[in-house]
Amino acid sequence: MDQDPEDPDQRPDKERDESAAERQDRKYDDLLQELRVIQTSAQLTAGFLLTLPFQQRFSDLSTAQERFYLVLVVLAALVIAVVLSPVAIHRQLSGLRVKEKLVDAAHVLAQVALGLLSLLAAGIVTFVFDVVVDLTAALIVGGALLAVLAALMLVLPRVLLARTRAADQAAR
Repeated sequence: MDQDPEDPDQRPDKERDESAAERQDRKYDDLLQELRVIQTSAQLTAGFLLTLPFQQRFSDLSTAQERFYLVLVVLAALVIAVVLSPVAIHRQLSGLRVKEKLVDAAHVLAQVALGLLSLLAAGIVTFVFDVVVDLTAALIVGGALLAVLAALMLVLPRVLLARTRAADQAAR
């Protein structure tokens, strides 16, 4: 890997006393920890979904509810696939000195997994409210949850970044 002193991911970190390679290792370890949390959430969610057809009330679902349920099952499987992808990529590319590309790919996959898991959570809440209350309540609560998740996953990080940059500018 060619060193580019202007690239913050390749410069040695004086505060942490780590090389660019050590930084990539740390970033990958951090990503793996985050993916473990996402994976556990996805597995628990998928497990919950897979038990539903064996419940007595499942036969009372409308055709639309059954189809929505199946979409949720597929979405849960997609989340699991996306979360497992960085591990599979690492297994195939280990030792080939492509850690930076692996970290970049894992970062994108983690973001995709978070987005899919957010959709899955909102979908499950929508489904449950539809079955227990009615479709109107389901759409309101599911939409509200999706808005909260978007605020937490998209807006909050950008606000924190803007505040950090503003504080850095003020310190100069």
